[in-house]
Amino acid sequence: KLNIGADTVQHGVEGLTYLLTESSKLMISEIDFQDSIHVLGFSDELNKLLLQLYLDNRKEIRSILSELAPKLPSYHSLEWRLDVQLASRSLRQQIKPAVTLKLHLNQDEDQIAQVLQTDPSTLLHLIQQLEQALGEMKTNHCRRIVRNMK
Repeated sequence: KLNIGADTVQHGVEGLTYLLTESSKLMISEIDFQDSIHVLGFSDELNKLLLQLYLDNRKEIRSILSELAPKLPSYHSLEWRLDVQLASRSLRQQIKPAVTLKLHLNQDEDQIAQVLQTDPSTLLHLIQQLEQALGEMKTNHCRRIVRNMK
């Protein structure tokens, strides 16, 4: 009925879907949405229809996207133990430390446990990287990104 190929229709639907989902994810304002679709070269009437479609459906799209998001486990508690091997039969003077962590997580109302073991130097490096990531979250750039994600 449209006198165009199936690929063209499929690409059009995929493009419209991408436009609406990304706009809804970012919760962009009406003006930003209009600016985004203005560069596509559509007529003013079609731009108004797309804007109305976006405004009518953005909350529903966000709710569907939140349902599709993976449910990641959350922290519950942590147990740890420091083991040190001081000697063995072949080496009488050795110090071999190991840190064992038992991480308890909540996932879908179930509790799971992960056991991890590492040496202290790797654990210190991991702590430094996590502290650096937390420090990065305090920058204005990251705050702006997090604020726009909500």
